[in-house]
Amino acid sequence: MKRVIVMGDAEEGAIRQAENCLVDAEAMLLMADNHKGYGMPVGGVAVYKDRIPPAGVGFDIACGNKAVKTDLKLDDIEDKLDTLADTIFDTLTFGVGGENKVTVEHALFDDPVWNEVSFLKESPRLKKTARAQLGSIGAGNHYVDVFADENDDIWIGVHFGSRNLGHSIASHFMKQAGDNLNIMDETPHTLDVSSSVGKDYIACMKLAGKYAYAGRDWVCETVADILGAEITDEVHNHHNYAWLENHDGEDYWVVRKGATPAFPDQRGFVGSSMGDDSVILAGVDSEASRALFYSTIHGAGRVMSRTQAAGRRRKVRTTRKRPDGTTYEFEEWVQEGGEVDFDAVQERIRKKGVVLRGASADEAPEVYKDLTDVLQAHEGTVKVLHTLRPLIVCMAD
Repeated sequence: MKRVIVMGDAEEGAIRQAENCLVDAEAMLLMADNHKGYGMPVGGVAVYKDRIPPAGVGFDIACGNKAVKTDLKLDDIEDKLDTLADTIFDTLTFGVGGENKVTVEHALFDDPVWNEVSFLKESPRLKKTARAQLGSIGAGNHYVDVFADENDDIWIGVHFGSRNLGHSIASHFMKQAGDNLNIMDETPHTLDVSSSVGKDYIACMKLAGKYAYAGRDWVCETVADILGAEITDEVHNHHNYAWLENHDGEDYWVVRKGATPAFPDQRGFVGSSMGDDSVILAGVDSEASRALFYSTIHGAGRVMSRTQAAGRRRKVRTTRKRPDGTTYEFEEWVQEGGEVDFDAVQERIRKKGVVLRGASADEAPEVYKDLTDVLQAHEGTVKVLHTLRPLIVCMAD
């Protein structure tokens, strides 16, 4: 009987979603940073034979992390963190639907897939938007950070994906597979990888992967230029993607949604919350890691929903009085509820020496698990190579 393998703790909702995936999947695993997602839980790894679920990969196809080591030391920038943070935040584009302030030329826009897959060919505005957004970061938990490691070497870390391009591809093929995009706990429907629609999805997913890699490359290079640094090393992984892999002599489509590939000695960058340490890790060959299909965490994992943390914004209509005594109606947005005092969070982070630009209550450290605990749950499957202390954190407001 198939069952879900759970690393660390898991919320009941994530376990139920994982069990739903076992309808078609050969195996289902939950990394220790798991929490509920759409269809398939975040922090989930689903293993399929000859099938692929667009909902399993998710809306932000090829979302991932990149970290680059530079030739700088902490002493080189420590006295100008505020100025550098302002320049990074002003140069880059953060937020939903944001477009890069410059046009980034890239060979991926000449990829034949744009004309070979009818969905892309019949959506010229999608390519135009993709070109305009390449190198923009987006919102939510997507970020650009500057770190110092245990040797005071300076690193740049980024987290974001394929922007509108990936979301549009995912939405189209989820509908083709039969998914209802409005049902969060629906069992992800799959596509036969040998079918025309399955082949089209894989081709589009790979294109979105190239796009996400190109965006993260450009952002890291741009931040390095702002710092006056040369890049000396890089660690780069997707964590919302499907890979065709061979395990124990069998070929499988391994779908990692909020999970990082971690084959023996393969390095990964795992970010934490704003103000907390992140890590560079590497996979270890062990019986436990083989059982996880060589997969590991992608972050710390949420323990609080965005609404629970930040509350809700609601439009209210009020009556106001003019100086002459007459009245008029006025609409305004008001913030209601929310468990996180973001002013206190900002002060706490400032006292830790972290320069924060942007961000909001729904990304505060208390809405995430402790990365140390999450890593502990994966002991014997990965090893930590570097610990990265945040100096600058830039996110969407």
